[in-house]
Amino acid sequence: MAVFIEMPKLSDTMTTGTVVKWHKQAGDIVTNGDIIAEIETDKATMELENFDDGVLLKIFASEGDEVDIGKPLAVVGEEGEEIPAIEELPLTANDTSASDNSIDLEKDVPSPAPSVVEVSPPAKDVKTDNVRIMASPLAKKMAKELNIDLSDITGTGPRGRITRKDVTSKVSGSPSEKASTSTLGLPSPVAQNSIKLVSKEQPVSKMRSVIARRLLESKTTIPHFYLQKEINARPLRLAKEAINLKLSYTNSSPESVQKVSINDLILKACADSIPQVPEINTSWTDDHISFHGEVCLAFGVAVEDGLVTPVIQNANHMSLIELASSAKSLIEKARSKKISPNEMSGSTFTVTNLGMFGIDFFSGIINPPNAAILSVGTSQKKPVVSDDGEIVVGERMVLGLSCDHRLVDGAIGATFLQILAGALECPASLLV
Repeated sequence: MAVFIEMPKLSDTMTTGTVVKWHKQAGDIVTNGDIIAEIETDKATMELENFDDGVLLKIFASEGDEVDIGKPLAVVGEEGEEIPAIEELPLTANDTSASDNSIDLEKDVPSPAPSVVEVSPPAKDVKTDNVRIMASPLAKKMAKELNIDLSDITGTGPRGRITRKDVTSKVSGSPSEKASTSTLGLPSPVAQNSIKLVSKEQPVSKMRSVIARRLLESKTTIPHFYLQKEINARPLRLAKEAINLKLSYTNSSPESVQKVSINDLILKACADSIPQVPEINTSWTDDHISFHGEVCLAFGVAVEDGLVTPVIQNANHMSLIELASSAKSLIEKARSKKISPNEMSGSTFTVTNLGMFGIDFFSGIINPPNAAILSVGTSQKKPVVSDDGEIVVGERMVLGLSCDHRLVDGAIGATFLQILAGALECPASLLV
């Protein structure tokens, strides 16, 4: 019996989803557990799992289509089975000529970013010298603006369709023509003059739209104030090296060796320090302040087209190794698009770290409904005055704390930073 695969509700605020990519095509044999598509929600891009064995008889939504929750995306059944009748096919994100019987779309929801997948649906083909050229509307628009002949481009999309990426590649040149890079992966000085910029307009993805809305809401409705403190980062580095050396000896095989990072140690220090200053672990509502009984740590993970913030639940009850394992698992899920909405919800405090990018210091924007966010810069060597009054080479790191002044006063924020700094400068305390 044929079974429809419908657009699932993947988050509490989701009303529509966008089909980013199909991993299976009509006619493919599918089994329970197969990942058949990627769906973009208002929080992240997630994988769509199939739960029935059979053949993917038909796909109703193309890549780039926005479809309401509960509407059919595809149908699975026995080979040759008759497909049950449904309404007209879903509208595509850019189709304004579809009939009124098509699936309704939220007109104010932006299309997914083309950096993820080609957004524009197939339109009327371009004819050049009686040769039909298949190209997406966005690719045709870019080609026209850049005065590029589509017949000179080889399409890499479905059935040879020319996509935005194909036009961009044509402008940038073949791999042999592209700028050479240094050992760090950055353009070398000699090749910089050959890098070409392309004028274009890129549709806003749902993820980027939500990020923009939440950050604007945070900055315009929350009275931020900022604190910073420089700490001695040398004990933190030495502790990380010693712990990882011990872990390498205690694990039975190289494959099972687990390592902790500086960020893991910072998360652990936050989990231990926050209960000592409970005002940091609060949320503001119109008529009361909520004090949270557990420390649930969110931390930023960069993904394609945006940033997600996985949450380590009940971090104040975890050991360093447990916390590091949880963080590693969440990072892998976020980057492989397997993270669930529940794993990105319920945070009470957020840590954002740009130290791995060499950033000395920055101030983060509060992640509502948190009362504060900790920003972590890089560890760098610099001259410092020792306890003996001598100038020596030190390792310093700057911590920043952005606070909601409705919940956290200056003295409270300063007290938390002082306690946190003490834990990071004496990391042995994190092991008990």
